[in-house]
Amino acid sequence: MDDLHRILADHRSKNPKEEGRPEIKRQEGLVTATISEIPDLFFDDVLVSYKLTRIEVMILMYLYRRVWCRPNLYKVYGISQLLSHTEMSKNLCLSIEEIYQGLRKIEEYSFISTIRSGQYFVRKYFTKDLDEKYAQTYDDFEI
Repeated sequence: MDDLHRILADHRSKNPKEEGRPEIKRQEGLVTATISEIPDLFFDDVLVSYKLTRIEVMILMYLYRRVWCRPNLYKVYGISQLLSHTEMSKNLCLSIEEIYQGLRKIEEYSFISTIRSGQYFVRKYFTKDLDEKYAQTYDDFEI
């Protein structure tokens, strides 16, 4: 039993987030991954029912993260902050034409609605039926 206690006392965790451990050195400028919460029904229902291209998925996830996963004053309404299409193009490494085509296609599926150029209404559960099923009302904001 003494051997076990000695081994555990000498053990160094591989988890750099452990606080209070002097042997863990923190590296300056180290970037940590962020996490965005996407409802499982996107993977279980939307991707199965709709044949989305890679570009359409990228654009939909970009807008979804802007509205539902990041700080957003208009989250309760499902509205994205005013976006620059060139900024979106640069962030996604896509051409402006690919952005416009992808936006048109996901709008045809009713996943988003254009409020004005660069500002979009993005459903939390992707379709009107699923929003109703999960009681997402957008404070009576209807498009």
